[in-house]
Amino acid sequence: MRNRTLIHWLGMLGLSVLALVIAAGCGGTPQVDWDLTITGNVGNPITVSYADMVKMDQVDLTDILMEKSMGEDEVHSWVGASLGEILVKAEATDLSGGVTAVAADGYAVDIPEQELKDAIIALKRDGEWITDAEPDKGPIRLVCPETPANRWVFQIKEINVK
Repeated sequence: MRNRTLIHWLGMLGLSVLALVIAAGCGGTPQVDWDLTITGNVGNPITVSYADMVKMDQVDLTDILMEKSMGEDEVHSWVGASLGEILVKAEATDLSGGVTAVAADGYAVDIPEQELKDAIIALKRDGEWITDAEPDKGPIRLVCPETPANRWVFQIKEINVK
């Protein structure tokens, strides 16, 4: 009788562990190996991991117009870490020269200081993790509401302060 009770409890424990594993995989934060490096005219060059960005205060940009150079313009809502907060951590005190944003594939674009207002490193689009919603464009994306979308670098790897 004791063995049946022990087997029963072990079986229940196994089901509980399985349920926790499944729950953790549903709707939780994606486990992503991705870094963003801040270089150039900064007092403290830094590398910020995806996990670091998830832990930062999140900024909501609601109903932001994506002015596309090709195709139809779109409106989306974005959530992510404030670029300004990240630049403060890197001790970027002078943005008058703007920045160069560099994607994983080498695409680079210069963005003037005035277009960086309210910019975020987006982790979510329309409430869904970018890495799930747009795997070919994720896991993170620079979103600058004050600039056309061709400067919203996806798969951003580096921001070089000029």
